[in-house]
Amino acid sequence: MENQDNMATPQSAGYKPHVKHRNVVLSVIFSVITFGIYGLYWFVCLTNETNALSKYKTAGGVKALVFTVLTLGIYSFYWHYMLGKKTGDIEGDSSSGILYLILSLLALGFINYILAQSVLNRTAA
Repeated sequence: MENQDNMATPQSAGYKPHVKHRNVVLSVIFSVITFGIYGLYWFVCLTNETNALSKYKTAGGVKALVFTVLTLGIYSFYWHYMLGKKTGDIEGDSSSGILYLILSLLALGFINYILAQSVLNRTAA
């Protein structure tokens, strides 16, 4: 679901949500050595932090994870597309959603995590 443009956002009231700076290389390594468990945590964090910074709102991190499991991964395609739209909104790029979806369809979704975390890291700095 998309947020209405005329609604007040936390950023409009001078509030800046907390975004944690994460080392992308370490996040990938932790995801591999924990057999994906850290990747699930990262998924939840990316969802919550991009929701907080973007005008586009999707299900919260835990809900998105549950939806992905319940739909046997189908929801993840929507999640990747919306992650791209949200990071594009944060940076002012309108084509990120399609790029993220294409990467996801090509089984390269982990690159989306890296791209999104890079955007969040620039925002956190």
